[in-house]
Amino acid sequence: MGVTSTLSIAASVLQTKALDLTAAEDSLTFRRAVNLLSGTAAGQADKVFHDRRVLAASGTEDLDLAGVLSDAFGVAITLARVKGLFISAAAANTNNVVVGAASATQWATLLNAAGTVTLRPGATFAAIAGAADAIGYAVGAGTGDLLKVANSAGGTPVTYDIVVVGASA
Repeated sequence: MGVTSTLSIAASVLQTKALDLTAAEDSLTFRRAVNLLSGTAAGQADKVFHDRRVLAASGTEDLDLAGVLSDAFGVAITLARVKGLFISAAAANTNNVVVGAASATQWATLLNAAGTVTLRPGATFAAIAGAADAIGYAVGAGTGDLLKVANSAGGTPVTYDIVVVGASA
């Protein structure tokens, strides 16, 4: 099964300022993209996990990146390296989605063992390894493979979307 992907982030910003007889403007386009072919070397990925998930009020889950997640075809995947991670909290959430700092065997190569990212409702987080980077963000099966996702509070559930693109070796 082949996997080809384009992972990107982009921002377009236009700022204007009214002057006496005219207006000044500054236009910014910022885009970074990585194209990955199918495989496990630099510039390649061969595994993808994506899902929309719901966490109960105050709920947490540890996503096991090595052997427990399934691809779109129902096949269990084991990631040795993550080349791209995208997590987006639903805009309708009341609580935040907190990513990182699993209680044991943390996947710490992105955020370190205690690091977290807080996604307010509607927020998106993305991390993309460079195309020339053969390692990406390493996953250690059984020793460093859990990505914790948590609902920041009680009262209401949270919904989030996740996409993980990586390599099996």
